[in-house]
Amino acid sequence: MKKLLLPLMILAIGVGLYEQSQATPNRYIMIIAIVVFMYGMMRLSAKTPSKHSETEENDH
Repeated sequence: MKKLLLPLMILAIGVGLYEQSQATPNRYIMIIAIVVFMYGMMRLSAKTPSKHSETEENDH
């Protein structure tokens, strides 16, 4: 899944930047690019362990 997610996020960034450079950017394309990018960031950051959970385990 990670192999598919990174290129999809890079594509969303590219589309968003290209669309933003237009004289009249399409709002819906911009919104879709932002949603795809944020979803990808959420999925990638969900796999990162929290620092707070380690300290709570050591305290008990």
